[in-house]
Amino acid sequence: MKLRHNDHFVGYIFAAPFVLGFLIFILFPMASSLYYSFTDYNLLTSPKMVGWDNYVRMFTDDDKFWKSVKVTFTYVFASVPLRLAFALGVAMLLNRSIKGVGFYRSAYYLPSLIGGSVAVSILWTQVFGDQGIVNSALGLIGIESTKSWIGTPETAIWTLIALAVWQFGSSMLIFLAGLKNIPKEMYEASGVDGAGRIRQFFKITLPMLSPIILFNLINQTISSFMTFTPAYIISRGEGGPLDSTLLYSLNLYKRAFEYYEMGYASAMAWVMLLVIGVLTLILFQTSKYWVHYENKGGN
Repeated sequence: MKLRHNDHFVGYIFAAPFVLGFLIFILFPMASSLYYSFTDYNLLTSPKMVGWDNYVRMFTDDDKFWKSVKVTFTYVFASVPLRLAFALGVAMLLNRSIKGVGFYRSAYYLPSLIGGSVAVSILWTQVFGDQGIVNSALGLIGIESTKSWIGTPETAIWTLIALAVWQFGSSMLIFLAGLKNIPKEMYEASGVDGAGRIRQFFKITLPMLSPIILFNLINQTISSFMTFTPAYIISRGEGGPLDSTLLYSLNLYKRAFEYYEMGYASAMAWVMLLVIGVLTLILFQTSKYWVHYENKGGN
């Protein structure tokens, strides 16, 4: 009995760092944020309880809120599918025994390590500026352009999407691991039956990769909703031009730390959490129609 008690004590000791970290850095801040979302709090005075006023104002009297929602959904629903498609395509190209394949895998993964950094975001403003590489490349093929792609409202958000797609490396490696786990015998057997590469892709590759596609889809969707640094740096913290790059996270930051509306910003944070939770639940619920689990013998 004494030995069992000691084992429990040792277990509590090893679990304590995680439990304390969860309570101090996750649970307590979330509880505080929920409380502040029902208050008028500006960081300088004591919070004043206002009930549901922040939420009512958000949905009925804040054009910036709805603009940031529109920009964010455009960003997420464009960047996530493009990034996953690009990652899968490159993974299939690198799923071969070719000379130097290790170097190529490392090179393609590198943007995921540095893609969201401040330095790359600054560089991106030069790439898509009026004298940037994009316009220079267009000039080489006979298309003269002095347009600032970042400074034009119609194209600014697409420069952020291009940056997000460029960071496909982490998803690529996960897809690559999944591709290596697909038995080659399945392709050989289908080839004997006359199936071509396109048919093999849709009948073998995609079904076998569907759990990994779901994993990547959920991860990339959540991370895309939380994108902040590129929008802040490229738009110089303003979300311009004409709020065309005002992502939800940037709008939330401006409310909290520029206008000192911490209560309102907390309410915005909980709305975003709810939206992400609902979208994640929808993905899980609909996955039974398209995700194939081999150990279940079907969907």
